[in-house]
This record gives sequence, structure tokens and C-alpha cells, in this order.
Amino acid sequence: MLVLLPPSEGKAEGGRGRPLDLESLSLPGLTPARERVLDELVDLCSGASEAPEDTDKAREVLGLSEGLRGEVAKNAALRTAPARPAGEIYTGVLYDALGLASLSPAAKRRAARSLLVFSALWGAVGIKDRIPSYRLSGNVKLPGTGSLGAYWRGPLESALPEAAGGGLVLDLRSSAYANMWKPKGELARRTATVRVLQSQLVDGVEKRSVVSHFNKATKGRIVRALLEEGAVPKTPAALAATLRGLGHTVEGDEEPGATALDVIVTEL
Repeated sequence: MLVLLPPSEGKAEGGRGRPLDLESLSLPGLTPARERVLDELVDLCSGASEAPEDTDKAREVLGLSEGLRGEVAKNAALRTAPARPAGEIYTGVLYDALGLASLSPAAKRRAARSLLVFSALWGAVGIKDRIPSYRLSGNVKLPGTGSLGAYWRGPLESALPEAAGGGLVLDLRSSAYANMWKPKGELARRTATVRVLQSQLVDGVEKRSVVSHFNKATKGRIVRALLEEGAVPKTPAALAATLRGLGHTVEGDEEPGATALDVIVTEL
């Protein structure tokens, strides 16, 4: 099973360690595409230390607030900054709920084999891949490269089917990163997407809505449970059955061949 995760906007600092080695990252076929985005991002941000107007231009392109001004200088130093495993760099609600550091040894090995984090800078990386802390969102348009969502479609189209192999693909990406690659044909039929809906009673009537915190936390817990259980469902329908066995309320698999599942939650 291959699990596709979104990155986090905020990231842990790199700490100490060796700098980035692009050749060491998973999916080596993406290296030329990574080089191009990395070069443009570093160039865009490199004037920050000398010219405030360059910092403002980079902030505008990257969609950063004044309070995130320091992220520009961080991006400028990406080639020499210390790197850490991606599973330690990405933070936030989903990754807190997933709790990679506290997984059992067997579950950690499964995570290393099956988790891919999508990224506007790297395309996709494994959680053991060593990367520096950076700031680049999937909806950014770089002056030279253009829309990163569109830019990555070609490279990922070549790399992802082989990575998926013959098993289930569990797609938990947010929309900005889902646009970077869409499975096709037979692979699409064994790709399951999961939406988390909060169910509430309002004046005696059930109302369902997508709430970001519930969505992220529940997806993190789902991945953690699958890794700890060693579950390897082969189809979306088998995934739905597995999730029900883990205590989740799941809808959406009533029709043969259905690939979009809803997980219903009432409390965090």
C-alpha cells in the first residue's frame, strides 16, 4: 500500500546535520525537476539579506505575510542548510496525530516503505529522505517555472505509477497537492480517497461538514492505525472494511468500484 500525504505549511527547523543531497532522495527520476524548482526558489530569495525590496518581492510571490519574512532568508540558504528526515521536518495536526516517532519498530519500517509526502519543492519525498526546512506552497506560481501544481504533473506522471506498484493507493492529499498528480486507468480504480466529515445535530437535524482540524487529525490517526495493524487492503472496498474494523464509521463504498470514502466523526 502506498499512502500519499500532504505536507505541512509550518515545518520544524533543520537543526544540525549534513546539507541536502538531491541525489539521495526517493524517486530519483524527479531530480532534474527538483533542481529547477530549487534553483529558482533560492535565486528568488537570495537578495533578501541586502535589499528589502527583494524580500518584499519574494514574499509576494510566495504568499507570505510580513510575520513570515524570515522564511525568505531560510529559502535562500536551502543548499547549505542542515537537513533532517522529512518525517521530522513536517509538523502540524496530521503529523502530530500520526506520531511517527512513537510508532512501534515494525510500524516505522512500514511507514518508511509506504508513506510519500507531496511537496511543491521536491515533488514527493519519503519520510526518511533528508531535507532542509523550507517554505513553498503548492498554489505558488514562480516567475520562471509558473504554477507548481501544473509543473509537477509531468515528472510525477512518470515516477508515481512505478512507486505505486500493484497495491492500493490511499490518497490523503489536500486539493493543492492532489492537483500535482492524478492516477489514471487501472491505478485510479485502486486509489482510495478519504474525506472526513464532522456530524452534528442542529435542531434535531444531522448536519455534516468538513472541518480542517477534524479532517487532519482523523487522517493522521487512520494512517497510524493502519501502520500499527500491518493492514494491507488491496482495494478501496477492502480499505473501508478495514477502517470499520478499526472502529471508524465509513460510507461511500456501497456501489461496486467506488473509490471515494467518507469517514464520519462526531468528536475529536
